[in-house]
Amino acid sequence: MAPPAPITALQGVSVTFGGRPLFEGIDLSIARGDRACLVGRNGSGKSTLMKVLAGLIQPDGGTVFVQPGARLAYLPQEPDFTGCATVHDYVVQGLPADEQDEAHRVDAVLDRLQVDGGLDPRTLSGGESRRTALARTLVGNPDVMLLDEPTNHLDLPTIEWLEEELLAFRGGLLLISHDRAFLNRLAKRTLWLDRGTVRATDRGFAEFETWQAEVFESEEAAAHKLDRKIESEMKWLREGISARRTRNMGRVRNLLDLRAGRAEQIKGGQQAKLAIAEADRGGRLVIEATGIGKSFDGPDGHKTIVRNFSTRILRGDRVGLIGPNGAGKSTLLKMLTGQLAPDEGTVKLGTNLDTAYFDQRREGLEPEDTIRKVLCPFGGDAVMVNGQSRHVAGYIKDFLFDTRQLDSPVKALSGGERNRLLLARLFAKPSNLMILDEPTNDLDMDTLDLLEDVLGDYQGTLLLVSHDRDFLDRLVTATIALEGDGTATEYAGGYSDYLLQRPDKTAPAAAAKPKPVAAPTAAAPKPRGKLSYKDQRELDELPARMDSLGTEIAKLETALADPDLFSRDAAKFQKTSEQLHTKQAALAAAEERWLELESLREELEGGRG
Repeated sequence: MAPPAPITALQGVSVTFGGRPLFEGIDLSIARGDRACLVGRNGSGKSTLMKVLAGLIQPDGGTVFVQPGARLAYLPQEPDFTGCATVHDYVVQGLPADEQDEAHRVDAVLDRLQVDGGLDPRTLSGGESRRTALARTLVGNPDVMLLDEPTNHLDLPTIEWLEEELLAFRGGLLLISHDRAFLNRLAKRTLWLDRGTVRATDRGFAEFETWQAEVFESEEAAAHKLDRKIESEMKWLREGISARRTRNMGRVRNLLDLRAGRAEQIKGGQQAKLAIAEADRGGRLVIEATGIGKSFDGPDGHKTIVRNFSTRILRGDRVGLIGPNGAGKSTLLKMLTGQLAPDEGTVKLGTNLDTAYFDQRREGLEPEDTIRKVLCPFGGDAVMVNGQSRHVAGYIKDFLFDTRQLDSPVKALSGGERNRLLLARLFAKPSNLMILDEPTNDLDMDTLDLLEDVLGDYQGTLLLVSHDRDFLDRLVTATIALEGDGTATEYAGGYSDYLLQRPDKTAPAAAAKPKPVAAPTAAAPKPRGKLSYKDQRELDELPARMDSLGTEIAKLETALADPDLFSRDAAKFQKTSEQLHTKQAALAAAEERWLELESLREELEGGRG
């Protein structure tokens, strides 16, 4: 059966910025029924490529094809409301010119997304702005949708509603997103913009990292004729991005242990209070809230944010807060950290708390300051991290910077690089309590990976407000869900654990969910059982295999650290390099298999909760 004809396509397309090609010779197509994602490093040109498809940027070479009569709808990262007095005025522009008198269609889509069409778009919050832009994208019944970071600033109920809409969409779809859970569910095809060209696979995003590793291995096998400098650049690219995405299994084991402990705390409720009271004096207790509540009087009347909520957060806990926009996540966070007094109940804070705070507004950077000055504002080359002095050049490598960028001004950095620099500054400040309010908004995937790595190693206590389901699953030991009706409930584990444990499993916290409600129903827990003999044996053997591979990798890395190895014996250098990458790929596969089997074992034995 012949593949469907493309609705839109690029043939040999090139775009140049400042005399340097951003990408060239690009061929890709989107057909009816396609659900593709476009991935690539920050700054690789993903948004530019999508704008070429949308007809907003003319390429320097090649052709752009759009099937005659086809409708394309483009969702930008930042909507431009210029010339629109109301939300309705903006959304109606999404209709074809000959259909703009059909105002009922605008009203219908705004109602589904719960946005007031009479609002001034300049006064919208981030979430309202994104829903308005989505309304304009959806209203014209397009044949192809080009969506650039559609989940930014959306709450979880809206993200889940959007997933259902896009799953039902019969046209072509191209997505750019940092939300892994979103891409895992939607993308059936992956386009990878890498070093100026597009690679394509019919695998979904869930298999992207495996595919990426295969590509790098293939390149390594063909790279033996390259000189040392090119090999070094390839090594930095591969290890700076791909290796960071390999889960640290010791960290995964630790997270599972922490979740089990947190589950026991939650189950025990107040019974454990007297037993650990003495230990609290030594700094084990971070936050204790007892029966707290908060209400506000607003234009829509009296609203209860939270009522009769209690929790005990101990040193090392990682707690996520979830719920619809407007449910009161930030309000509860402020009460728990002493920034806002509750109307009822009490909050007790532990002693000697050093707090680091990362809010949605992102504390700014001075454009003329260099990376060195941002991290060493008082001069010198040392950064104090976790009580230890580190050279700033080594520290910035942890945040995916090349040491040659040390004296680059902030104004020369990309958006993703600025976000990484903000994180580097944040984590250089001594703290034992980290508060992150929507940290994943506007982060590219590389920076998101980096943030996850750093937080995974953080030894202090973490309070995290986020709509990123995958991020929550990988990091938190407990989840506090605000339902939007004044109730707040704590569950052990991450977002997936919340879905399984909540009493009403037909719909997540959804007080502000767009209409019609179309949230996915969580899968019912599987019957208790156990792994097959073969799987259990494999699970038992994997830790020793991972330890062995880790030892071999360490030896190979030590050998390659010899600065004279390449000049002394180029063949040995090449062979050792190939062995290293083979072992790294084997370790990554073993770690993924261990996680898969361990999760299956827990599910069969009755779940984590």
